[in-house]
Amino acid sequence: MKQKLMYVELKSGFNDNGPAWIGKVTYSKSGQTIYFNGKALKKGSGISGNYHDLETGDEYWVSGVKKKGHDRHWAGSGKIMMDKECIDEYLSIIGKSTLDGRNLEIVTLKPSMQSEKFHEAENKKL
Repeated sequence: MKQKLMYVELKSGFNDNGPAWIGKVTYSKSGQTIYFNGKALKKGSGISGNYHDLETGDEYWVSGVKKKGHDRHWAGSGKIMMDKECIDEYLSIIGKSTLDGRNLEIVTLKPSMQSEKFHEAENKKL
């Protein structure tokens, strides 16, 4: 399964200040679902997000990380949690050698993989 470093922000219940993460997402075979931090996010067109959580319905904004490091919406604020396993790749993308001056909190995220639970939920017969 394809993995990619992405920016993920919870939009439901927040304007542009929702919890946000930078970490690896894993794509489903069809590319319509991504797995991130123990969640399955399905591509769709929501009111403020471009993915929704299969279990809760919460909307998320998911996008690639920005080379200039400006991942949050211009009107948003707050720390962005970054998976400690992704620091080197992130630094390579933004062309820096350190995280100095970044509004980041280093964390350990759950593995981003499809579980049997998500597979069953998406493939049950109607």
